[in-house]
Parts: sequence; C-alpha cells; structure tokens
Amino acid sequence: MKALLFLLTIATLLTAADTNKTDHIKLDNKTKAALEKAIEKEKKYAKEQRFYTGKEYDLKSEEVDPETVKKVPLIEPEYDFDMDTGVYDD
Repeated sequence: MKALLFLLTIATLLTAADTNKTDHIKLDNKTKAALEKAIEKEKKYAKEQRFYTGKEYDLKSEEVDPETVKKVPLIEPEYDFDMDTGVYDD
C-alpha cells in the first residue's frame, strides 16, 4: 500500500513538472512570436523612414525652373458658373 502511494506521489510530481515545462515552452513561443512581430514592424518603420527622408533619391532632374513657372498663363476662375444651366442638359 505504501509503495502504491509512493508511486502515485512520484507520478503526480513528474506530471506537475512536465506541465510546468510545457507552460514555460508555450510562454517562450509566445514571446518569440511577439518579438518577431515587433522586429518586422521595426523593419517596416525603418524602410518607411528611409523613404520619407529621401536621402537615397536624386530629385534634381524633377526640379522646376522658376522662370518657366512665370511663363505659365494665369487662368481666371469663372465666378458666374451655374450648375443648373447647361451642365447636365442633353
């Protein structure tokens, strides 16, 4: 009888220890997953920041000459425009 109780106690302790290890492994897996997710967010943020700072881009060919802007004619708005007449008439 004592041997049976002893074996039962040992089995219970081993099962509890195994459950504790499993919980610890699950926690480690969750931590690793969260860490990988955070690293991916950081990579995305760094990539966006490189784009927004524009240090890698040469935009000199896209610059507008101020003299050409002066030559563009000024278009006056039509203040007497009326949506009710002529726009949607067939």
